[in-house]
Amino acid sequence: MKTAMQELFSKLEIEHPNLFNTNTQEGKKFINDGWEFLELEKKQIIDAFDSACEDQNRIGKEYYNEQFKNKY
Repeated sequence: MKTAMQELFSKLEIEHPNLFNTNTQEGKKFINDGWEFLELEKKQIIDAFDSACEDQNRIGKEYYNEQFKNKY
């Protein structure tokens, strides 16, 4: 499973590969800016899991890694 942001970046990479060209300033900026949003989304998912989960043996970071790690 991918997060919404991961899905967006996968689609953009296919439709606009120039955005992911690390040999250009535009590509470098896009990738750096994108990582900020992916990290924000990750934090939101972890925080939501931690606040809603009743299982004290499971933490949001583990949930995120099981569901979404390296899926983009």
